[in-house]
Amino acid sequence: MHRIRPTRVLRIRNLYSLKRRMISSTNYLAQELDPDFSYGQQVAFAKARIGNFFQAQPSLGNQFTEDMPLRNYLRKTVPREVLEQFTPDLERFGHRVATDLYALHLECERDAPKLEQYDAWGNRVDNIITCPAWKQMHDISAEEGLVAIAYERKYGPWSRLYQCAKLYLYAPSAGLYGCPLAMTDGAARILEVIGNAQLIERAYKKLITRKPQEFWTSGQWMTERRGGSDVASGTETVAKPQPDGTYKLYGYKWFSSATDSDMTFTLARVLDHNGQVIQGTKGLTLFYLETRDENGRLNNMQVQKLKNKLGTRQVPTAELLLDGTVALKISEEGRGVADIANMLTISRLYTALSAVSGMRRILNLARDYSTERKAFGKYLNEYPLHVQTLARMEVEVRGATLLVFETARLLGKVECNTASEHETLLLRLLMPLAKLYTGKQAMSVTSEGLECFGGQGYIEDTGLPGIMRDAQVNTIWEGTTNILSLDVLRCISKTKGAVLQSFHSDVQSKLKASTGNAVLSNCCDKVKKASDDIVNFASTQAENFEIAARDYSYSLARTYIGALLLEQASWSGATSQDITAARRWCMKDLTPFLSEERESNYNRSGIDADYELVMDGYETTKSKL
Repeated sequence: MHRIRPTRVLRIRNLYSLKRRMISSTNYLAQELDPDFSYGQQVAFAKARIGNFFQAQPSLGNQFTEDMPLRNYLRKTVPREVLEQFTPDLERFGHRVATDLYALHLECERDAPKLEQYDAWGNRVDNIITCPAWKQMHDISAEEGLVAIAYERKYGPWSRLYQCAKLYLYAPSAGLYGCPLAMTDGAARILEVIGNAQLIERAYKKLITRKPQEFWTSGQWMTERRGGSDVASGTETVAKPQPDGTYKLYGYKWFSSATDSDMTFTLARVLDHNGQVIQGTKGLTLFYLETRDENGRLNNMQVQKLKNKLGTRQVPTAELLLDGTVALKISEEGRGVADIANMLTISRLYTALSAVSGMRRILNLARDYSTERKAFGKYLNEYPLHVQTLARMEVEVRGATLLVFETARLLGKVECNTASEHETLLLRLLMPLAKLYTGKQAMSVTSEGLECFGGQGYIEDTGLPGIMRDAQVNTIWEGTTNILSLDVLRCISKTKGAVLQSFHSDVQSKLKASTGNAVLSNCCDKVKKASDDIVNFASTQAENFEIAARDYSYSLARTYIGALLLEQASWSGATSQDITAARRWCMKDLTPFLSEERESNYNRSGIDADYELVMDGYETTKSKL
C-alpha cells in the first residue's frame, strides 16, 4: 500500500483549510448581499462586491426662481404691472425645463437624426428620421408660444423680452430645438417686414401659431461650398424664371440646418434671358420655398448627406442638391442680403441666448454638485478655492446675461416702432457684440464647468460634455468672431461713427446712478475712461482699425457690460451680490486694444511679426519627393 508522505498530508490539510476559508468568505458575502441567505445554501454564483459608494448626480431646481440675476434685471427693467402678468408663466416653465423637458433633451442627445436615402425597392426617398423627443419638442414649442409670444405683442415692446426670458430657460433643455426656432422666428420677421399678403396667409400665420398641428418651422439656406460668411462670392445657386411667375433653383447648399423644416429662405442669382447672372452682392435675391409638395414629396431636391458635427448633433444638418426646386422671389432683384438681414439679426440674438443659457446651466449643475461631492473629507463648497472658481464663472455669466437681455429689450422697442434713433443705433452695435462676446465666454465657462466635475465632466453619458460641444457652434454660426468684429467696424463706418456716439452716451447715462456711490466710484471712473478711449481710438486710428477689430470689439463689449453691471448694482433693489459682481468685472482689462497698441502690435512691424511667428518652420515650397 502506497504511503502518503507527511509533507503531502500537510499540503492536503492546508488546501482543505483554504477551501473552508473561501466558502466561509463566500457565505459571508452572500449573506451581506442577501439577508435571507442561509449558510447551508450552495452558491453557484455571487454578485461582485463593488462597494456602496456612488457619486451624487447633480440635480436642477426651478431654473427661473433660482436665477437671481435674471429676476433682478426683469424687476429693475420691466414695469411691475407687466412683469406680474408673465412672471407666473416663467415660474411654471422654470420648473418644466428642469424636469420633463430636460429628459426629452437628453433623449435627443442620445438618438441623433438619421438619413434614409433609399427604400427597400431602391427608390430615392431621402427621409430624415428624427427621434420622438425631437417631434415632441416641435409641439411643445408651439404650445408654449416660444415664437408666438414675440409676435402676439400682448405686452407691447416687452413681449420680445418676455419671449427671450422663456427661450433662455428653454435652450439648455431644448435638445437643440432652439436652432429651428431661431430660423422660424427670423422667417416670421422677414415676412412681417416685407408684408407679402400671399405669404402672410400661407406661411406667417403657421410660423407664429400656438397650435402644434399647424405649426411650421423654417430653415435658412445660405452656406454653399465656397463658404458661409462671404455670400457675395460664395453663392453659386441660380434661379430660372418660369412662365407662372415662380422660379426654379439649381445649386448645392453645403450647410442647411434644421433640414426637416417645412419651409426656408435662401439666396440665389437670377438668370437673365441670355443665361447670365450678376456677380457679387448686387446679384443676390431672396427666395421663399417649401421643402415638400402637397403630396409630401421633396421639392425637387436631394439630401446628399447629414453632417457629422462636433456638437449640435440633435439638429439634422444636411448637404442639399437643388435640382429645379420651385421657389417664390420675395425681394427685389439684388436686395437679397438686405432683406434676409432681419433673419440674421434674430439668429444672432438666439445664438447669444444659447451661449449665456448654456453657461448658466453648467454653473447651476456645478453649484449643486459642490454641495453633494466630498473630497478629502469635505464638501467641495467648503473649499474656498473651489468656490472662488465658481464665483469667477458667476461674474462672467451675470455680465453676459445683462448684455443679451439689454439687446433683447432694444429689439422689442425697434419691432414695436417705439425705439428712438439713439436706441436703434445702439441695437445695431450691440447685436454683433452680444453674439461674438458671449460665444467666446461660453467656451471658457463651459470648459471650466466641466472641470468642476472632475473625471465625470469628461464622461459623455452624464450629459455634461455635450454642453461644451454645443457651445462651440456659437462662435461659428452666423459669423465667426473675426467676421462679426469686422461687422462692428462696418456699422461704425456706415453710420459715420453715430453708433459709437450712442454707445458712449448710453454708457455715461447708465453710470449716473453710481457716480456718488463710494463703493463703486472707482469702477465708474474706470468704465468712463474706457468709453472715452474707445471713441478716441476710432477717430485717430483709421489706418490700423481693421487689425484691431477683434480687440476693439472685446473692449466695446467689456465696457458696456461694466456699465450694465454698475447700473444694476445702483438701483434701489440692488443686492450685495450685484455690487460684488460689478466690482469684480471692473477689475478686468476693459480695453485690451490699448494694451496691444502700446506694444505697437497694430502697425506694419507688428503685422509682419505676426506672420513670421505663424509661418516659422512652414515649408512654402513642397518637395515632390
